[in-house]
Amino acid sequence: MKTLFLLAMLMALAVFVSAISPGSEKPKGKINRFLSDRVVLTCEKYPEVCLIKGSAGSDCCKNKCVNLSTDVSNCGKCGKKCSYGKICCEGKCVNPRTNEKHCGKCDNKCNSESSCIYGMCSYA
Repeated sequence: MKTLFLLAMLMALAVFVSAISPGSEKPKGKINRFLSDRVVLTCEKYPEVCLIKGSAGSDCCKNKCVNLSTDVSNCGKCGKKCSYGKICCEGKCVNPRTNEKHCGKCDNKCNSESSCIYGMCSYA
């Protein structure tokens, strides 16, 4: 009896694997419901998706959620790219190696006695 049950389970497994194998052809007219029922929300149609927790930012540029304050490809406005070596801080492209307000990173202000050299305050 155990052998018969094991044989039936193996046959059911073989049928299942052959039904989902990548080489098997789908019958015409049938749609994979798992993929077809998926709802895709884009920020151009639904800008509120950019406000969801975990989103890259609250602004929508070219159908992607971005943060215009920090995104080097969309700094301050959509499509404004920062040149090589610059970063986007507060919506402006700055050079972190020399900028006194953004020395090395955004919002890293050097004190009045030091200056920003090579991205460090008081390098010398």
